[in-house]
This record gives sequence, C-alpha cells and structure tokens, in this order.
Amino acid sequence: MDIFFLLPYTICVVILFAILPIVRRQYVIRQKIKNIPHTGGYPFIGVIFRIMSMSDYERLTWYLTFPKKYPGGIYVEWIGIEPVVSTFKPEYLEHIFPSTVNITKGIPYDLLKPWLGNGLLTSTGKQWFHDRRLIGPTFHFSILDQFAVILSEQAEILTKCLEKEITKDTKKAVNVFPFLVNAALDIICETAMGVNIHAQESVTKYTSAVHIASRSIIDRMVRPWYMLDSVYYSLPAGKEFKAAIDMLHGFTKKGHDTTAVAITWALFLLGSNPEHQEKVHEELEEVFGNSDAPITVKDLPQLKYLDRVIKETLRLFPSVPVITRLLTEDVKLGDHTLPKGISVALPILLVHRNPKVWPDPIKFDPDRFLPENSKLRNPYAYVPFSAGPRNCIGQKFAQLEEKIVLSAILRKWRVKSVKTFDTIKYGYTIILRPQEEVFLHFTPKQ
Repeated sequence: MDIFFLLPYTICVVILFAILPIVRRQYVIRQKIKNIPHTGGYPFIGVIFRIMSMSDYERLTWYLTFPKKYPGGIYVEWIGIEPVVSTFKPEYLEHIFPSTVNITKGIPYDLLKPWLGNGLLTSTGKQWFHDRRLIGPTFHFSILDQFAVILSEQAEILTKCLEKEITKDTKKAVNVFPFLVNAALDIICETAMGVNIHAQESVTKYTSAVHIASRSIIDRMVRPWYMLDSVYYSLPAGKEFKAAIDMLHGFTKKGHDTTAVAITWALFLLGSNPEHQEKVHEELEEVFGNSDAPITVKDLPQLKYLDRVIKETLRLFPSVPVITRLLTEDVKLGDHTLPKGISVALPILLVHRNPKVWPDPIKFDPDRFLPENSKLRNPYAYVPFSAGPRNCIGQKFAQLEEKIVLSAILRKWRVKSVKTFDTIKYGYTIILRPQEEVFLHFTPKQ
C-alpha cells in the first residue's frame, strides 16, 4: 500500500529532475539573448503559427521587411521553445563564416538526410573534413576545362529546344524555368556521373520530385509535429515526401541544382533591364563577332560585363537564401554573446539587400561589382556561395555553367520579361525559386 502511495511522488520527482535541465538551459539562453530584438510571437510556440499560415511568397516578403525593422543587423525568432538568432550584418558574419569549429549545419539540414544522406552538405566534424578533401580535386581548374566542352554541348541542345518552342508561336512568351532545369540536370549528370540522361529531349519526373522534396522539408521546419518521423510518415504529406525520395534515390543521390534558378533570374533581370542587356550583347559581339563557334574557356575572361551581371543576379537572388549553423562554442557578436547549442541563421538574401551596405538595394546594377566600387566593401557583404571552410565547393563550376549557358542564349536572342521585378512572385523551399512561371519573349538577334 505504501509503495502505491509513494508512486505518484516518485514520478513527480523523476519528471522534475528531467525538466530542470531544460528549464535551466532556457533561462541561461534567454538571459544571454534578452538584449537582441525579438520578432514577437507567443510563449512556448513563438512565431510558428504565423509563418506556418503563410505561403512561401508571403513568408519571404515578411522576411524582406527585417532589414528596416532591425537596423542593428541581428534579431531572434522563436520556433516553439527554441530560439534562432539571425544576423545579416557583415561584421557579425566575420565571426561565424571563417570558424573551423562552428561548422555544424543547423537542424534544418537534419531534415535533408533522408534525401542526401550524411554527405558533404549535411555532415560535420572529421567526416566532413575527410569528404571535403576527397571531393576537392573534382573541381580543379584542369577538370573544369574538360567540363566546358560538355557544358557547351548541352547549352547548344538547350538553344535548339528553345528554338523549337519559340517557332511554334513567335509572339508567345516562353516559360524558361523548365528548360533550364532540364539543361542543368543533363549537365550535372554528364559531368558528375558520365551519364547523359537526355532530360532536355524527354519528359522526366526527376525535376518534379526534387520540387516536392524541397517543399516538404520547409513544411517540416515550420510544423513542429512533423519533426517526429513516426507521425510525419503516417500523414499524406510524409507519404508524398517518401515517394519523392524513393524516386530520387532510384535515380541518383545527387540533390537539386541551384544553377538553373540562377540562370533563370539572370535572364529575367536582363529582360527587365534592356539597357544592361544591350551592354551584354555589345560585349558578346566584341568577343565573338559573327561567329557561331561554341564558347571556350579562353573566351570566358573577356566576358567581364556578363560576369558582373551574374554577380548582381546572385546578389538580388542568391540561389540559397539562408543557411544555418548550430554553435558548438560561444560566439561574441558585438555586445552579444551567443551560447553554444543555439541555432544561428545567416540569411544571405537579407545580407545582400541590407540598405546600410547596398545603396538602393533592389536596383539591378552590375557596376556595383566594378573593382573601384568593390574595394572598400566588407568581404562578407556578398556571400552567394557562403564563405569560410564550408563555402560551396562547386562555385567555380556553377559560375562556368552560368556563363556558358547565358552566353549561348544571348548570342542568339534578345529577351524581354513579361513580369517586372516588383510583380514577379518568388519564395524559397530550399532554393530561391519562382512561385510562378517566368515568361520571356525571345527576339532573334539581327
């Protein structure tokens, strides 16, 4: 009888001892970040219901108001009981990006593991250093030279596919994104695996599976109950995600290609800014004249204005708009000390549109990247491929692909965007993708 009488008290003591470390951790964290502006929300749930009810576009639009709301370049967002400290101030990024200790990706990257496994993007510690050293030689300049031939061949196929679509109705605008996604898929498969899957010349379910998987990961991030695998995979959303992942694993373990999005945005911006597009055409005529010979690696250094166009595109539309870190040691940012164990978000999109760094930040101006305009700029004010030891290992390849594909298209056509920068809808799943079709008119060059 005495045992049953004591049982409730014993359970209470056990629960109390289980909860105390959580309460203590919460208290310590809240004390350390209390002077950082908070985005609001409710106790225990934070802003979770607010962001959960938004579309990708609405969520992104809300985040784009933060540079004006938080001029100090740092703020805290509560996701349930967990705080996420975000900073878009270049001087603060200097203390995070170069670190060889704080290289652990944040919790969102754990959600990528069913898709990508514990590879270079998601791993940390010794495994990450080992994988980075192993993969590094793949992107050596001598190998990139060999890839340029494949890139030119696939770019030529792309222009033929576009030409076929354009000639159906010369007055009709073309949605370019699907064409570029398939081209990027052909390119990555042939360069990385030596297999030409002819995605541009046939229908593929791969690209739609990538979109479903990417969207599903963001859905899990903003719905805490989806974080439990046993719950998530029993729901329709989880079953759809698993079907997409099974399809992707059956094809390849490589993830999504960000270059297709970058090229799409570059064409869209040039199609919205004819004066800058004209400068690209003038440069292409100077370099190639009337020749229709494929572009070579030796031609690339001469395309300086196109290079600035690509840089400015990635400033306005960084393919990966936010990355996260899980701190493994304390970090001091100005007057704030962020404790280890806390998640830090580095919103690259906000860094690139910070009005304190970039005057008139939403204006498309490739000349921001002239040497004389860049020399006094903080190096962490522009980080489209991340920075430090965990920067994008494939950035040289991406830049090569973007330059070759864009030059192949623009040597044949002038483009005009149907939508404007102010009216086009975009949002992010994992990448900063269009939320609607990106229609362009193509006019043959005379």
